[in-house]
Amino acid sequence: MPSSKQTGEERMLRLGVVGGGVMGRNHARVLSELPNVELVGVADPDAGRASQAAGQAEGAEAFSDHRELVARKVDAVVIAAPTHLHHEIALDLIESGVHLLVEKPIATTVEQGREIVTAAARNGVTLVVGHVERFNPAVQAVKQALAGEEILSIGITRVGPFPPRMSDVGVVIDLAVHDIDLIRWFTGSEIAEVQPQISSVIAEREDIALLQFRTANGVLAHINTNWLTPFKARTVQVATRDKYVMADLLTRTVTECFGFQKDGSYGMRHLSVGHTEPLRAELTAFCDAVRGVKQPAVTGEEGVASLEIAIRCLADPHPAFRRGPRKVAS
Repeated sequence: MPSSKQTGEERMLRLGVVGGGVMGRNHARVLSELPNVELVGVADPDAGRASQAAGQAEGAEAFSDHRELVARKVDAVVIAAPTHLHHEIALDLIESGVHLLVEKPIATTVEQGREIVTAAARNGVTLVVGHVERFNPAVQAVKQALAGEEILSIGITRVGPFPPRMSDVGVVIDLAVHDIDLIRWFTGSEIAEVQPQISSVIAEREDIALLQFRTANGVLAHINTNWLTPFKARTVQVATRDKYVMADLLTRTVTECFGFQKDGSYGMRHLSVGHTEPLRAELTAFCDAVRGVKQPAVTGEEGVASLEIAIRCLADPHPAFRRGPRKVAS
């Protein structure tokens, strides 16, 4: 095997996954398909889940603890464990010199996130946060369409039915944090003002959120997200000084309106959108960062910044927010 100091796209990497749930299995599947990557194994306290995830790659092992992965001399690890475990696992791996991709959100609290970032910098470890929506081909087409444009407003809808999986967070941390990251990425600006309205209808945690923002460079943005809509919808609308861009992130279609005239007429065109699987693109970029070929696509600092905005939304909600499920009149 090449020396760990060797760089370049051809360098073989030994990777592992911590967490054998839905996301962990997806990571294991994609890693097993990437060139010049060996999936060493998957760690999960649930032996059945670890075995199922590891079984997607020939020779991959199932482990009960992330420390067993470290003992197999892995170069890098994807942490897809529940959010409340990210901090402890990440610090253990960083101290062992293992490069990390941590699924969003990076941690439960901003303080924990900052500790992870500081530890990674101190140990010379590559740290990437898994904001996979940036790698959606439709999102990338929107980003390209906005190059050089003066953005005026952004509207994002991310709704769907209550997830069958158990979650330790509500819609703001689970869903809206994706779009908080996109707002920051599209505008190249930090979010300066937050005006949240959140509520819980059927869940213990918030399952509806209407979030309004103003960025430091003056862009107005809003996010509509919930777990009550019976179907999934993922849309983005961006108004600039000269164009209006609309995207469906599920069908991966992007439309651009331009050339607005005083008589109300304008031009319209469909933009070219790629077909790459977002998770594959994300993990390829992570491996390139570990090899030293590219810079991390989403840094630890960026992950902490988006988490901080999400937590601000929860810390200062509209008075209508209720901590528990509301009773529905019969």
